[in-house]
Amino acid sequence: MRNKVLFFIFFVSVLFSSCTKEKVSINPNNLQEYLNLNSGLTEDQVIACAASDEFNVSISYIFYYPVVGATEIQYFETENSAVDPHDFSNYQRRALPKEGVFNGYLERYVRNDVKEVWSIVTYKTNGKLHKSNPIRLKNQTKPTEWSNQVSIDFTQNTVPIFSWLDGTIKENAIYFQVLTNSTNDLLSGTYTYDRWFQYYVLDNVVLNVTREDPPELEIGNEYNFVMMGVSLDNWVNLVLVNKFTIQ
Repeated sequence: MRNKVLFFIFFVSVLFSSCTKEKVSINPNNLQEYLNLNSGLTEDQVIACAASDEFNVSISYIFYYPVVGATEIQYFETENSAVDPHDFSNYQRRALPKEGVFNGYLERYVRNDVKEVWSIVTYKTNGKLHKSNPIRLKNQTKPTEWSNQVSIDFTQNTVPIFSWLDGTIKENAIYFQVLTNSTNDLLSGTYTYDRWFQYYVLDNVVLNVTREDPPELEIGNEYNFVMMGVSLDNWVNLVLVNKFTIQ
C-alpha cells in the first residue's frame, strides 16, 4: 500500500512538473506556440515589408515600423515558400541582425540567405501582441528594382508633388513615401494607392506613420525622397531614391 501511495505521489509530481514547464515556456520558437502563449493579449498589427539589396540579391531587408514602446521584437520565417503562409505553425523564430532606418524611425532585419521564404515580425506593447501580415521574400525570382526616376513638380516649391511609374514588375498594390532632411531624419511617412504624393497634403493618403506634424520645407535646403512600391504579399518590387533641393 505504501509503495502505491509513493508511486501515486511521484506520478502526480512528474505530471505537475511537466505541465508547469509547458506553461512557463517563455519564448517558444514556433510562431503558433508563441501566439498561443500570448493569447490573453489583444491582437494588433505590425506594418512590415521586405526588399532585396540593390547590389546583392542574396541579402534581403525586412522593414518594420516599431511603434514607440515596442518590446520583444522577433522575426519568424518558414522553411520555404511552398507552405501555407497562414498556418503559423510553419514559422520558426530566427535570430537576424537588425539596424535602424531613417535614424531609427524604422528598423529592418538583415537576412543573408538566397532561399525564398515567408516571414513575419512580431512585437509587444502594453497589453498587445502585434503581428505583421505574412511577407513573401522574392529576392531570387523578383529582386527589388532600385532607381532614382522620380518626377518632382516644384510649382508650389515648398510643397512639391512627387510622381513615378511602376518598374519592371507591375504588381504594386500600395506605395510608401518617405521624406527626410539632409541628415536622414524622417519628416513624413505616408502610404497612397496613387503613384503620386504631395508634401504634406493628406488627401490621397490611406495610412500615415508620421508621428508629429512635419516641418515646412525650406528654400535652399536639401532633402531626400524615398518611395517603395509594395505588392499584396508585402514584397517591395520597386525602390526609388532621389535627392533634391527646394529652389
